[in-house]
Amino acid sequence: MSQLYDGVWRDSPPAAEEIGEDGQFRRIESPLRQWISPDPDAEFPAEAGRYHLFIAWVCPWASRTTAYRVLKGLEDVISLSASHGVIGNQGWIFQDETIPPFTVPHPLYRVYQEHDPHYTGKATVPTLWDKKTRRIVNNESADIIRMLNSAFDHLTGNRLDLYPEALRGEIDRWNELIYPTLNNGVYRAGFASTQRAYEEAARGVFETLDAMEAQLERSRYLTGEWLTEADWRAFTTLIRFDVGYHGAFKCNLRRVEDYPALRGYLRELYQWPGIAGTVRLEEIKRNYYALTDRHHLYPIGPELDLGTPHDRARLPGRGIWERPE
Repeated sequence: MSQLYDGVWRDSPPAAEEIGEDGQFRRIESPLRQWISPDPDAEFPAEAGRYHLFIAWVCPWASRTTAYRVLKGLEDVISLSASHGVIGNQGWIFQDETIPPFTVPHPLYRVYQEHDPHYTGKATVPTLWDKKTRRIVNNESADIIRMLNSAFDHLTGNRLDLYPEALRGEIDRWNELIYPTLNNGVYRAGFASTQRAYEEAARGVFETLDAMEAQLERSRYLTGEWLTEADWRAFTTLIRFDVGYHGAFKCNLRRVEDYPALRGYLRELYQWPGIAGTVRLEEIKRNYYALTDRHHLYPIGPELDLGTPHDRARLPGRGIWERPE
């Protein structure tokens, strides 16, 4: 993968350094893992207007953070800029909007150089930036959504809790299944360089979709009556599946549309207030086919109407878990 080496950007084929001799794709872990805290004496205290998210609309990991930013009412607390278009040999490019000291257009790796002039590693989205210290706080989406879930509640009054203590065991169980086999499983299939590695990953994707379908036939959400982090981590892959992974990444045994429960579940989450505004289906499709089609052509379909009734209200579910005051 194109990345910085001692502060210098070097271009290489997408995912090249993450594919082993066995043909399997192995994602490199995010190295920047600091934490925003509601404690005013913390290194990174939760303050309105201090933090900024760099994202790309196509990226499912970034999509987690944009969904949480809406769900937790943080649009006026954490600013955001988005890379549009297809990723190129300079990585993600911000052409429309950014923050000082950066000026448009600029590649995301400039943010990493500002953080550390000798930084070695990938420049990935989402990147959570501290405007005050001009440092990157975190570039791991799983961490960022946990911060957004609670760190700013004292500023916003938003009590929605997507990781309630009583359900953490079930949430973690679903996360531990869905991340390697579905969220990352589609990439393991799409970037595999041997038939064996591809088939192993692709079959794992559908085993997990089958397990989710079985669960969602009897419960409204993955953990039961409550909408949680596990649902939103699944959503960002499901929303990309039929337009991207099914064709471009050869995960084509079935579509999400072919699963009755998953189809309705996806629509319910998409129709949650504010979430549709975080989804750019044409941009998602264009980017995934750009990774796999040497002519950068992408298909005209599928046609999806995600605004149709989801029929999930027939199942028991209370939706939002709120923290007590």
